[in-house]
This record gives sequence, structure tokens and C-alpha cells, in this order.
Amino acid sequence: MLTTNEVAALLRVHPKHVYRLLKRGLPARRVGDEWRYDEADVLAWSRGAPEAEPAEAPEASPPPLLAANGDLAIEALFDESRERSAPLVGFVLADHATGLVRLGSGAVLGAGCHGDHAPASLGGEKLAWLHLAVRELGIAHRKGLRLRRISGIVGRRLASRPRTAGIRHHVDEALSREGVEPERAYAHAEEYRSHRDAVMAVARGDADVALASRAWAAHAGLGFTPVVAEAYGLVFRAGHLGDGRVLALCELAQSGKYRARLARHAGYDTTGAGALQFGRSKS
Repeated sequence: MLTTNEVAALLRVHPKHVYRLLKRGLPARRVGDEWRYDEADVLAWSRGAPEAEPAEAPEASPPPLLAANGDLAIEALFDESRERSAPLVGFVLADHATGLVRLGSGAVLGAGCHGDHAPASLGGEKLAWLHLAVRELGIAHRKGLRLRRISGIVGRRLASRPRTAGIRHHVDEALSREGVEPERAYAHAEEYRSHRDAVMAVARGDADVALASRAWAAHAGLGFTPVVAEAYGLVFRAGHLGDGRVLALCELAQSGKYRARLARHAGYDTTGAGALQFGRSKS
């Protein structure tokens, strides 16, 4: 059984055109969230398929959206963009893994990404990494609560993030280093879609602790126990680096005003903000 990309190579069309062919009757079956194709069926269908469209449809420009979790580094970028009247770019709420899926499908222009887990390519196409800051991630908690160890979250009401969120990976590793099975920490957990939503759950008393950045913990007036400092930035498909919206975001991130704006928030080191590279080597 072939994947969509393999069918695209077989028929010499863009992968997005394969989805158009599905609507015209290309035989396929669903396997989980993906399509799979029998090579013989595809070839037989293609020999008799009407030529109603060109063999390769031009790729549409992605919408002016970033898939990100509302990190304050992203908000500062948007604030600077509005002040400079740069091309408007908004965001759709997405964690690390979900954002990359949206980027790969062409649903967004770029995606927020944890530096240690930023892929060098996606679907065979190189990615470009735009560095924004090094940020602190860890446990936000109500003031007065002292966490001597990360395992202190076990048994408490936890405002968690989805498994696909990068912060879960860091916290689970920290728990394992302390000899605690990570799943024990989530026995009394509720998942929230963003760092902001998680810290607000603690602020209003719905949770005792939350997985979040230091910046959002400080923004909500909470205490904070650090787990890791990591690079955070945006990834774009390399073929879109000439897009005026991407160029504008790169210029904004390189500006002293952006670094000064972001430095007003706790937990960020803006050294090297705006640096652009292909791929991202693990730090």
C-alpha cells in the first residue's frame, strides 16, 4: 500500500493534487488518519482517468497564519508587527506536533517549534528555523506552595498539556530521572490547549500546579519551578522564504525593539533572536 507522497511521485504530480484526484474517484482506503493506495489500482485508474485538470496543479499560497500555542514570544512578535504596519499574520492554537502537521498540509504559513525537537525537513522538503528566544519551561503553582522536586506534582490537581505538546516530553523526562513513572503525575490532571489556559486554571483555583512557561506563570502572578531552558522559534517551509510575510517576520524578530519588548517578560533570553538557519541541530 502506497502513501499519498508515494502516489504523487508515481503519478508525477504534487501531493496536494492527489487529494483532488480522490474527489475524482482515485481508489483509496483510510488507515487511521491517513489514506493508503494499492499501486495496481492507482495505475489502472490513472490510465482511464479523464484529463479534466493539468497533471500538476500549482501550489496555493498558505494562509497568513502561524500554528502556535500563544507563547508570549509570538504575541510580542504580533505587537511589533502591528506597530510597524507589517503584513498581517495571525495564529491558530496548536501544540508542537499538531502545528507541524498543519504546516506539512499547507494549512498554515509557519509553526511554533521547540528547538530541541525542530525537524530539519517535513515531507521531504527542507524547513527553515527562525530563532526567537531561549525560554524557561516548568511547573507553575500557586504562591506559597514549595516544590523541592518535580515529582512533587504527583497527587496534586494538575493543569496539563496534551501528549503532543513539547513541554510534556521535558516534564516526563524530569519525572523519570527522579524515579517516578510519569503517568502517576497525570492521575488528577486535566488537559489545557495552551500555557495561558493552564496557568489560568491555577490562578482561579481549578488546579494546584500547571505545565507552563515561566513567562506565563509570572504573567498570572504564580510561583514557578523550572524544568528546562530551551530554544523556541518558528519553522517555515524553505520554499516560502521568499514570501513577503515570512521576510517581514524575520526582520521583526531581528529588530532591537522586538528583543526589548520580549525581554520585559520573565524567562526569556533573546540573544540571537532573528537568526535564521536551515534545519535545527539538537542542542
